Amino acid sequence: MRFPLEVFEAVRAAMPAEVPVWVRVSATDWVDGGWDLPSTVAFAEALKAHGCSAIHVSSGGVSPQQKIPVGPGYQLGFAREVKARVGLPTLGVGLITEARQAEAAIAEGQADAVALARAMLYDPRWPWHAAAELGAQVNAPRQYWRSQPREFKDLFADLRIGQR
Repeated sequence: MRFPLEVFEAVRAAMPAEVPVWVRVSATDWVDGGWDLPSTVAFAEALKAHGCSAIHVSSGGVSPQQKIPVGPGYQLGFAREVKARVGLPTLGVGLITEARQAEAAIAEGQADAVALARAMLYDPRWPWHAAAELGAQVNAPRQYWRSQPREFKDLFADLRIGQR
């Protein structure tokens, strides 16, 4: 862990104190005898001691021997464990594709935030669709105001029809 901690310390030292610096970690490499959750917890504790602001918990993708049980939210358990054991704000990932799934991950304490990848690549307006589904609002650029769907007439905050 010495090398990654030295790199983190260099980045932390280069940033103003008020700028949060966080790290993305792999909770496991999904290989017997390889990197595992206890190793990740120890690393996250060391990062916390060196001024890390948050941990983004992912996993795998480094060995042809890995056996990953892929499914919706399959990595959120790792985020929950790191959050519980280390106490840093935690970002969770792992095939989070639905708005209610993301909302539940946060509401149930599995993570403090979720990060999306494939869902956002497939649908760049995913946050707008999620906001509409959950009854929230988004701040849309003025040029998008006319695109607001009729069934979600309150989706765009500060919308003023007739203004350009």
